[in-house]
Amino acid sequence: MPHTYIGNCAWIDESLIKAGTFYPADAKTPESRLRFYSSIFPTVEVDTSYYAIPKQEVVSQWVQRTPADFRFHVKAFRFLTLHWTEAKFLLPEQRELAPKKPRFYYQDASKELVDAVLKQFRVVFEPLMQTGKQGVLLFQFPSWVMPNNSVKDHILNMKGALQGYQIAVEFRNKLWYDEKNHKETSKWLEQNKLLTVCVDEPQGFDDSVPPLAEVTSDIAYVRFHGRNKATWKATGEKASERFDWYYKENELREWLPRIRSLQEEAEEVDILFNTNNQDQGPRNALLLAGLLKEGAQTENADMIATVESRLGLAASPGAGKLF
Repeated sequence: MPHTYIGNCAWIDESLIKAGTFYPADAKTPESRLRFYSSIFPTVEVDTSYYAIPKQEVVSQWVQRTPADFRFHVKAFRFLTLHWTEAKFLLPEQRELAPKKPRFYYQDASKELVDAVLKQFRVVFEPLMQTGKQGVLLFQFPSWVMPNNSVKDHILNMKGALQGYQIAVEFRNKLWYDEKNHKETSKWLEQNKLLTVCVDEPQGFDDSVPPLAEVTSDIAYVRFHGRNKATWKATGEKASERFDWYYKENELREWLPRIRSLQEEAEEVDILFNTNNQDQGPRNALLLAGLLKEGAQTENADMIATVESRLGLAASPGAGKLF
């Protein structure tokens, strides 16, 4: 049976801190919160790097504040995933190379700017690579990116420029996995040793990818986005409002056979919850860990039991606590 790791997308969202149900009252600093989080969960997805690449000293602090076997999955900077960005999110010296427009895309940029951003990314996350705490590098593409060879070439260029990273690809256009393209998409990912990002998300939209359980590399990667149809297409919403969902036990039970099938094919299974309004992330993650009887930091049984109680999971008769 491969290792299965469950965690959240981010750990210091303002909404989570204000909820007051996950972190203990004395966890008031970034350091204490990360230390506490990593005592409950063995992994996390860093989503802030999508908006701007952090400073290396911040990444070094992450390394120092987490257990030796903890891993950070990192979301690629949006400029590299064909989303728009703005010069203010670049380093001062990079802004001189940026297109002179309020917002710009990768295809607008010079090779010099692309090379500078890629170099910055490699340097900043070197502490994770050196300590073995680097998980996958997530490339989440916008919904308007449809199946075509130029997108595939871009992904392979990114893989070549970021050697040593395990690249996970999340497409957000259903055409990649429709009857015409599904087989070809999966085959191409497997041939190039790229991870398929399996998702749970609202269905019925042009960017609704079906809840597939597929393995195209040695790691299986699953992201739970919630099932809030009312906010899925909302623009201008905070992430915590768009992915606003407390999973019900029966909804997570739908995934148990899928996860077991992933465990049969992969050497490792990583499951991340992107539901991040208030305490949804840790509650949903611990609910699934209880159903699977694995995935959290099981050596800290008493601490997890306390957190489950604060999150209201102790009163859930059918879920089955972790211990």
